[in-house]
Amino acid sequence: MRIVTWNINSVRLRIELVAKMAKKLKPDVICLQETKCPNDSFPTKAVNKMGFEHVAINGIKGYHGVATLSKLPIEKINIIDYCNQKDGRHIETILDYNGAPLSLHNFYVPAGGDEPDRSINEKFGHKLDFLGEMQSRFTKAKQKTTAQRVLVGDLNIAPYEHDVWSHKQLLNVISHTPQEVELLEKVRKSHSWIDVARSFVPLEEKLYSWWSYRAKDWDVSNRGRRLDHIWVTPALGPKVTSYKVLREARGWERPSDHVPVVIDLA
Repeated sequence: MRIVTWNINSVRLRIELVAKMAKKLKPDVICLQETKCPNDSFPTKAVNKMGFEHVAINGIKGYHGVATLSKLPIEKINIIDYCNQKDGRHIETILDYNGAPLSLHNFYVPAGGDEPDRSINEKFGHKLDFLGEMQSRFTKAKQKTTAQRVLVGDLNIAPYEHDVWSHKQLLNVISHTPQEVELLEKVRKSHSWIDVARSFVPLEEKLYSWWSYRAKDWDVSNRGRRLDHIWVTPALGPKVTSYKVLREARGWERPSDHVPVVIDLA
């Protein structure tokens, strides 16, 4: 099973890029974030033509939104409205994997605004509360080591030193502040999640999935951050056979500022 996660930054605007990626990578499941369209406007027909007959969506008008596209039957769909915001940031799909259920959580964690201080920045407070609720929910989940679960998405945090272009310069910049990093680690530990990227790529190596639109030449400056993640439960850890960041997608015409991240399960 090949799973791709990608913050597409408007699925209707970039549906042709989704098709291009699908043709190149041939995934079984695609998890999109920041779809930016209500459910009744989702380009389902175009997705079906790519071979993804099963679609689960949680979108709102103009902002946020997540969608999971699958070639495999979706047995169940669950949506959790984190922080009671109704802002389209989560969808869980249950798929069959080797004769047993696989729970796939697709997340779009709030970006958090510009100031890393919840007393003056409501968006940052929302981000912290969202992460806190994730931690609480996964702490309460059962079968932490035996269940087949995957968590993917734009978590909007680059947790490790080499997940950003400059650890020193970004310590007080939202997405890499100690407060966010500590909270994300608590979320990861709450369910014994394995960070797939760093089980394939050593911590001392730079690894990014996002490059700002503000850079005149993103490729040359290479000031990236690893904001897009794939985690698996211990039961699936040994079954992950490959991990890849499709860096070239950042150079496609009218690209998202994020690129697809891919794993294969045996």
